[in-house]
Amino acid sequence: MSTQKSSPVTFYTLILYICGFILFLEWFYPLQEVTDTTNISMFMLYGVLCFLLSFMQVRWWLSFILKGAALLFVVNSLFFTTSFLNPLWIGELLQDSILNTQALFNRTWYEFTPLFRSTMFLILIWLMSYLLHYWFVIRKRVFMFVFLTIAYLAVLDTFTVYDGTAAIIRSFIISLLALGLAHFMREMDREALRFTLAKKSAVWLLPLVAIVLFSSAVGLAAPKFSPQWPDPVPFIQSSAENAGFSGEGNGGIQKVGYGEDDSRLGGSFVQDYTPVFEAEADEEHYWRVETKDVYTGKGWEKSHDSAYTELGKIPPMFQENVNLETKKATIEFQGDEALDKLVYPYGFDHVEAPEGEPYFDMSSEAIQLMDDANDPITLENYTVDYGYPTFQIEALQQASSSDNSMEAYTQIPETLPDRVIELAKDITAEEETQYDKAKAIESYFSSTDFTYQTTDVPVPEANEDYVDQFLFDSKAGYCDNFSTSMVVMLRSLDIPARWAKGFTGGELVGAGSEKNTYEITNSNAHSWVEVYFPGSGWVPFEPTKGFSNLSDFQNEPISGETQQQDSLQQSEQETEDEEQSEETTPEEEKEEESEVASAAASNSGPTTMEWMLPTAIGIALLLIVFILVYRRRLHLQSKWVRRKFTKDNNFENQQEAYHFLMKVLQKQGEAKRPGETLREYAMKIDKKYETTDMQKLTEHYERLIYRDDDKHVSKTEVAQLWQNLIKRILS
Repeated sequence: MSTQKSSPVTFYTLILYICGFILFLEWFYPLQEVTDTTNISMFMLYGVLCFLLSFMQVRWWLSFILKGAALLFVVNSLFFTTSFLNPLWIGELLQDSILNTQALFNRTWYEFTPLFRSTMFLILIWLMSYLLHYWFVIRKRVFMFVFLTIAYLAVLDTFTVYDGTAAIIRSFIISLLALGLAHFMREMDREALRFTLAKKSAVWLLPLVAIVLFSSAVGLAAPKFSPQWPDPVPFIQSSAENAGFSGEGNGGIQKVGYGEDDSRLGGSFVQDYTPVFEAEADEEHYWRVETKDVYTGKGWEKSHDSAYTELGKIPPMFQENVNLETKKATIEFQGDEALDKLVYPYGFDHVEAPEGEPYFDMSSEAIQLMDDANDPITLENYTVDYGYPTFQIEALQQASSSDNSMEAYTQIPETLPDRVIELAKDITAEEETQYDKAKAIESYFSSTDFTYQTTDVPVPEANEDYVDQFLFDSKAGYCDNFSTSMVVMLRSLDIPARWAKGFTGGELVGAGSEKNTYEITNSNAHSWVEVYFPGSGWVPFEPTKGFSNLSDFQNEPISGETQQQDSLQQSEQETEDEEQSEETTPEEEKEEESEVASAAASNSGPTTMEWMLPTAIGIALLLIVFILVYRRRLHLQSKWVRRKFTKDNNFENQQEAYHFLMKVLQKQGEAKRPGETLREYAMKIDKKYETTDMQKLTEHYERLIYRDDDKHVSKTEVAQLWQNLIKRILS
């Protein structure tokens, strides 16, 4: 007699469940492109664990403990620097959950923190492992999930930057295989096919795979229609760009990036580290794009419509009191991120471009390249000549603010609350020069309890002023809040100031002997302050907490006499920068943690990575050991029962042995049906395993239970019957 080594039904179920898990993974892959989620592998590994435990049908309490512990471990790895074994971080997690639950009931969903969103996402993965196990393994109804997956990918491919071509092809192949396999398994159950027939039909999987592959190949090779309507992605991208420098002009949560419409500032945003351009330059620069001069109480507008004028040479940005060093910089845009305006460093003088002529907007100082038809040209790369400025602090301190031509840059709305003006006067009460007043206001934001953050940033109500709300109510925001507030306070003191926007210096990705290469991403989109000083021109200031002014300030004589060599006489700018750095170091660390949290799941850092890898390996090894032990659990239990059964073949042990046999059969998918007698059940089992041992053992069990008769057959024979059946079932 042949013995049965494996269950085709179990094999088919495993294949079907794997298909479901592969389809579920297709929901993960687009997240890195259409959301701010990083470390997607952590979520995928958690999904593997949840699906594995669900398929193995681990007891609910043990599954709950394992999945819950893994969830907490992932959350701790992504958002906390505290050790997983330290219970203090649990309190922070609970506090964050309470605050977000309040936001949920208040329907202020934009206030959800990245920690809370990630935790909810992990819980969703947990629940989906149960749901897909029910759909694919229990009910074998997979069409609904297949439909949802393909619809999800199609929508993302159509309306976002995600290219879902490969994902849809993969899903199509896996879906056909899952649908065919599920139909076959339902037919087996409905027709009650014998086990031996099911075993022989295992080869049916091969023609199914062949048909699926053939159908996919035909679909790929067949001619296809061109798109029947325009791609909506450019339209959506252009709409998103009209939402302020950071994409939050309407107060919703948007991705950070450069935009045009700054008429309504405020609201939260999520980080986007998509590269915009790379720059080859000697040092870091602010990469300027344009300025705006009219503050409305809600945001910024231009006093005049853009009127670009062709100029052979751009008007000089600075005056005689600024030392300029001639340099070059090359800008090369990445992918489809090119802007229709030039990005350029301070001291811009000339652009070398493959085509087009530079046109200059006197209102915003934006520069565009245009062709012969006066249409803007978007270039992938160009080179700019500029004079790197060095500002003389002594000249700035001696400059007078009595320049009537700058009155437009002292505009403030009539609705500006008086307490904003009074605050500006209080901050500068002890300062005499225009420069010292500007520095006092710039330093004010670092010496008080202002916080740099990108989430939970409010949008002013209809009767609220944007600056007033930031200075007196929220005291939390990002560069738009800080820079706008400084400009308005300076203007309230009749100091000419304006709002500048562009990009910060970016990240150094290549150091060379002559030039360095900097990568500038959407997350480097930034706004700052420019103050006008007669004799010097427009000078940049940086009030945003956690950022430093990239311009060069020196405390040297104006006349060009012999420069002082005493290193102890440092410039006032350098002294204040050092004090600000010392005062804000702990806060900057908190800001960095906040920015890491706002990315949907950012990198943990070098210290975390040092222990994450061995920890992950250890967990994987423990999981493998657990799986191996779990798969052999019935064998181990059978040895224990057999030992008791053979050592003392009394009534209790015989009864326990028979019950254990029924349990093993149930685990193998051969449970006794309701209304089925033990004899009918024994005949079915013997028929499946091609033996008569189950009927003999059942007859003995019935005599033992109902007649208390265990003398009709020897105990040695009973033990042998039991061992033979266990061996056949588990082999």
